[in-house]
Amino acid sequence: MAFFDLSPTDLATYAPAVREPADFDEFWSSTLAQARDHDLDVTLTKVQTGLTLVDSYDVEFCGFGGQRIKAWLNLPAGAAPHSLPAVVQYQGYGGGRGFAQEHLLWANAGFAHLFMDTRGQGSGWGSGGRTSDEGATGPSGSGFMTKGIDSPQNYYYRRVFTDAVRAVEAVRSLEWVDSSRVTVMGASQGGGITLAVSGLVPDLFAVMPDVPFLCNFQRATSITDSDPYHEITRYLAVHRGSVESVFHTLSYFDGVNFAKRANAPTLFSVALMDSICPPSTVYSAFNAYPADTSRKDIRVYSYNGHEGGQFHQSLAQVEWLQTLIQNSRVE
Repeated sequence: MAFFDLSPTDLATYAPAVREPADFDEFWSSTLAQARDHDLDVTLTKVQTGLTLVDSYDVEFCGFGGQRIKAWLNLPAGAAPHSLPAVVQYQGYGGGRGFAQEHLLWANAGFAHLFMDTRGQGSGWGSGGRTSDEGATGPSGSGFMTKGIDSPQNYYYRRVFTDAVRAVEAVRSLEWVDSSRVTVMGASQGGGITLAVSGLVPDLFAVMPDVPFLCNFQRATSITDSDPYHEITRYLAVHRGSVESVFHTLSYFDGVNFAKRANAPTLFSVALMDSICPPSTVYSAFNAYPADTSRKDIRVYSYNGHEGGQFHQSLAQVEWLQTLIQNSRVE
């Protein structure tokens, strides 16, 4: 894929006006209040993985509508109570939580690591998911982007983003975790979910969206023919009279609107040849993110597509977050 989007100079200052509904905050306050009518009911089942330096647990908690959401929890073996910073990670589009043994980096770096399964997904690639989606939906196309797109109340990502907030609440309830040092992260769809949580949870320690999806929907659907954004395009090619209502629904789920409400330090990444999550959509969220420059950074992978930095970015995230923790101790 060649360069196809704005120039690096233009991307650095690209801050478009993205549609934002007047009742955005009320919609999400009400949604989360309804979810909290259900007890979190976190359950932990220790699993035998054959690993000696990491303790692994099969986790369940109540997400949207009280529905049970699964996750893996990995900890440094023998961790003391209330001692660990935590990382909550969200999965990319179509993937599931897989096996506990697939998620070892953060526990080995000294963190409690909760990897959330994404409801209804897990059969597109990877090692599978285990969480069903019980939400109602009207007519939709293939994939998840148009499930319930007839209204914000029915839209698929209302349920997913609520699950993701509850995952933070679940990890904060764990005996090993220092609840003041919880970071959220994810790549692609996981990055979009991360941005949603950044705007819905006001006291996170840090936020790390990697090549994030679900940002600036109207621009994305106008400049890329790649899925998953193209699922929306195909839907609108059939439902010709639904353009306004579809983008109204999506405005409640746009990462730009969440980013502008965030307040934690952040490390983004972007790939300038990414046709799946075009760089201008990533910068739409990054430039809306209000943290001052000392608490806000973006790693740019100029000659990469949607794979981004891969493990180069993982190493950068570990170093950045550990430095942030060390500096917070000094303060």
